[in-house]
Amino acid sequence: MCGICGIIGRDSSEESAATLSRMLRSIFHRGPDEEGTLIAPRFAAGIRRLSIIDLAGGTQPIWNETRTLAICFNGEIYNFRELRDELVAAGHQFRTHSDTEVILHVYEQWGTDGFARLHGMFAFVLAEMPEGSGGPVNRAILARDRFGIKPLYYSVVGGALVFASEVRALLASGLIPERISAEAVNSYLLFGSMGEPNTLVEGVFSLLPGHFVEIDVQAPAASLRSRPFWKVDFASGGADRGTSRGPRPNASAVSARVHSCLDHAVQSHLIADVPVGIFLSSGLDSTAIAALAARAHPGIHTFTVAFPDLEFSEADEARRTAERLGTQHSELRLSGEEMLARLDEAVAAFDQPSMDGINTYFVSWAAHQSGLKVALSGLGSDELFGGYPTFRTTGSVARLSALACLFTDPLRRGLVAAARAVRPDSASTPGFEKGTAAFLDPQTFPHSYFFTRALFTVQRLAASGIATNAGQHAAPWRNWLADCVAEAEQADNFTCISWLEMRSYMLSTLLRDTDSMSMTHSLEVRVPFLDPVLAEYILSLPESQKVGPGGPKSLLIRALGELLPENVANQIGRRKRTFTFPWEKWLRGPLRGRVSEGLANWSPALAQLMSRDFATRVWEQFQRGETTWSRPWSLYVLNEWAKRHLQSAQAMAPTPTTVTVSRS
Repeated sequence: MCGICGIIGRDSSEESAATLSRMLRSIFHRGPDEEGTLIAPRFAAGIRRLSIIDLAGGTQPIWNETRTLAICFNGEIYNFRELRDELVAAGHQFRTHSDTEVILHVYEQWGTDGFARLHGMFAFVLAEMPEGSGGPVNRAILARDRFGIKPLYYSVVGGALVFASEVRALLASGLIPERISAEAVNSYLLFGSMGEPNTLVEGVFSLLPGHFVEIDVQAPAASLRSRPFWKVDFASGGADRGTSRGPRPNASAVSARVHSCLDHAVQSHLIADVPVGIFLSSGLDSTAIAALAARAHPGIHTFTVAFPDLEFSEADEARRTAERLGTQHSELRLSGEEMLARLDEAVAAFDQPSMDGINTYFVSWAAHQSGLKVALSGLGSDELFGGYPTFRTTGSVARLSALACLFTDPLRRGLVAAARAVRPDSASTPGFEKGTAAFLDPQTFPHSYFFTRALFTVQRLAASGIATNAGQHAAPWRNWLADCVAEAEQADNFTCISWLEMRSYMLSTLLRDTDSMSMTHSLEVRVPFLDPVLAEYILSLPESQKVGPGGPKSLLIRALGELLPENVANQIGRRKRTFTFPWEKWLRGPLRGRVSEGLANWSPALAQLMSRDFATRVWEQFQRGETTWSRPWSLYVLNEWAKRHLQSAQAMAPTPTTVTVSRS
């Protein structure tokens, strides 16, 4: 796990080296063990390394045998040993035992088609030098893993391409104008995070997950074109989707295969030359990973953060689970007072603002304090196995949207006004507000699912004078959501929601927050549920195999059977319990003054797009109990990030350079 950055297309190698040095300093936390650079005419790339595999031999950049190809790599390739054996049989020679070197030979053997063979999390830059080291780089390739576990951002400035693992590293280059993106702010207000590929900085974008871009070093901006190296097949595992692909898969066979795939995923994610542990909560997801890991590696390290003064702490149940599994368990106690005292540093750790993520900051800190460099997380399970309420509520919203098409706009508005008058107590609840938003304007989003994930509704924002539709239908994040909906067009309802969860909320919020918050503490977080073999198989199954009479995640329960402790297995059918801070209480108590003062000191950059009065009204509505805590908190985080990283401008930045995304 590392951080990478670079500049492609600048004439001065000396200036590029100086810029690269500034960027590398800004991501020291991502890789405190080593630094490496590659400087060539019109090309400069660097890496901060967190040493995980082949500690002595994995120093980067790594070269091929002829020194005509080099790589700077952030991530882990979990099937690198199998790939290495295949490549050795094909005649390739290796000088290290690292997974990084395997990527070079995969590219030599199969070209960009080989990227789909890489099972893991990755973001990397490849440099081709036909004349060997010391000569010019004629072509570079950037690539990002299929689920977007690892981030990779870029911007085109003055004809040059600048890229990095963090947006803040791009800002540290001194080349990127510190201007706010109106498109990204709209996305943030609607969903509580920046929708890919937008970022809050105008002209800075993320490379889409499962994509690569080939760059002509002589003309980076003109040659920039992003292409996918992977597509999911939603119908390969069964025939319960109204097609004639064969008989419905046997339930026992499906459970056995899920067990086998998950077991293999966990074992491969444990490969490391440093201590590895597991985030262990009271829930099913982390317990499933711990149970499989403990069976193969007795005494593996698990850890839990105990919050003794919170209403619900997972520590007791996690401790019982650890005793049942026989793991080496650690418990780090953290009081609410301590968390509040460190909240500012947690907010400062965001690489992009988010309404979520603070929990991950403290859990990652606890893992680091336990002496771990690597931790396994249960992220991805809710998306695949149906753990979120969205799997149940999206259907209701879809029916409202369909019903809305039977009425004219004035009649819809009249019906909503009447419903509010009849049920005034419900009118301000999130469910009512999202439902009425879908009824009033069902075309706001390309799928009903997105209404269920809304932070603010379009109608509420419009009432405050904040436009979210005008001129925004061509915004990159909107195009990405529409593309994801089109990709899942042939999938059943359950699988479609899985895919949209994975391509929106998981990608833009959970994975991004996990990366920035864990890497702040120089911790690598791995996500076995996003192993491609497992994930692709689950996505290929029909809905009937994933929805059982017992409740959410019935397939996961069936697949693991008696391996799960009884106290966890019996959670099926219960209301999902998740660890969260008591924000409702804190924002009306010890955090009230801090948030009120922060919102009063409104960012000049944000003032270009929305007034401080909007934030003040939201804050007052929360204090009166008329809205949820997530709204003022999300505005507080957005404002704090903008004050730290963005400048005021009299005019918005010009239209940025974007890349064309080919779906062929």
